[in-house]
Amino acid sequence: MVRGPCSLVRVSATPVAALAVALVSSLSRCSLLEPEDGVVSALSPYFGTKTRYEDANPGLLPDPEAPRRDPELLEETCTPVQLVALIRHGTRYPTTKQIRKLRQLHGLLQARGAEDGRSSAAGRGDLGAALADWPLWYADWMDGQLVEKGRQDMRQLALRLASLFPALFSRENYGRLQLVTSSKHRCVDSGAAFLQGLWQHYHPGLPPPDVADMECGPPRINDKLMRFFDHCEKFLSQVERNATALYHVEAFKTGPEMQNILKKVADILQVPVDNLNADLIQVAFFTCSFDLAIKGVKSPWCDVFDIDDAKVLEYLNDLKQYWKRGYGYTINSRSSCTLFQDIFQHLDKAVKQKQCSQPISSPVILQFGHAETLLPLLSLMGYFKDKEPLTAYNYKEQMHRKFRSGHIVPYASNLIFVLYHCKNAKTPKEEFRVQMLLNEKVLPLAHSQETVSLYEDLKNHYKDILQSCRTGEECELPKVNTSDEL
Repeated sequence: MVRGPCSLVRVSATPVAALAVALVSSLSRCSLLEPEDGVVSALSPYFGTKTRYEDANPGLLPDPEAPRRDPELLEETCTPVQLVALIRHGTRYPTTKQIRKLRQLHGLLQARGAEDGRSSAAGRGDLGAALADWPLWYADWMDGQLVEKGRQDMRQLALRLASLFPALFSRENYGRLQLVTSSKHRCVDSGAAFLQGLWQHYHPGLPPPDVADMECGPPRINDKLMRFFDHCEKFLSQVERNATALYHVEAFKTGPEMQNILKKVADILQVPVDNLNADLIQVAFFTCSFDLAIKGVKSPWCDVFDIDDAKVLEYLNDLKQYWKRGYGYTINSRSSCTLFQDIFQHLDKAVKQKQCSQPISSPVILQFGHAETLLPLLSLMGYFKDKEPLTAYNYKEQMHRKFRSGHIVPYASNLIFVLYHCKNAKTPKEEFRVQMLLNEKVLPLAHSQETVSLYEDLKNHYKDILQSCRTGEECELPKVNTSDEL
């Protein structure tokens, strides 16, 4: 294995001379992303769930460890008493399924080069040749695991939140942190990296101990909470395993917008259009995003697409998220009832403890999950709902849609509930208020657009979900009457 500043090349029995040529060739084409690089920065907002956190939150670019204080955050007479955060894992490797599709596409380009009898990009002078020679450094073992950039995402988020809410993330509260995570390695590792960021906040310059040795201990795995979709039989039957549930996704793949891109890419790469399909085009687009997110590298894959292509491919990704995790089917959001209720149980407990002048047992609750954890919950709460559903046939009408997954759930995205204890200067009455933040920006209430709510008013608005939504009933499949009918 040879490491270069831009790529990781796996080497078997490669002659030294050939290896040297390959490395020089790859490095000559490799360009580290520069802030003024128009192509990559222009494509970045359209990567959907593969979007870098800093592209959805560009204010972090100058100093990713400095807290971003939204001017709408409460202060003065209100004191934060509890924070409940639902956090998506940081930047990850592609899944094995995506890697195998990329390998298939890479094989097509190499086969085309062999047919031409000219193996080098310099000899053929085209983008397809450059991509055939570009090192394919992704391997099956990576399979969606957290990368170092993903750990950095989490450490920096921890530093910002600890600086933004110093009383909640105080050293005294460290042992009372509650961490819950999905069983997926990328989520477990994200929780561990977040704790390392807190350690860095408390002990600048000291290397952090193993997570198992930290005072608050390692994150606790709870898939029923963080991967509720895996435990909802109605969702699994009617959406996940239903061949027709993603009809609009499949229809868009064969629609005019995607077919135009298919023909264009076939022409650029100089491969028969019949050898390509929408899935291969999408994985090529995502490879641009993976190279950018994981290594900060602008690879030749980015040169295959322009902004118009990116908008179409973003819509394809959003269609999938909409119909599988968002408003497409009611069960998508209703399956998240347990998680929603769990959040309010924490808040309820904190309110009661404060009212009884008791210390808050868990000032900070951190829950690490997936884009598939956050999107159903936000849909349940009524966020990012467009007047018309996203379909295969209204791409142009949805150009300014609210439901854009890259803006909502990029890597390291976070939904945070902050409970405040407020004293009214005019009366002795005490109040509890709540603010929500999405990706560290205050999220106006879906029903009123106010930036803060009395806690009881918020509970009253969501009383149907809190009182009537029982996951066991919501997720139960309709009973089929198998008795003989006369």
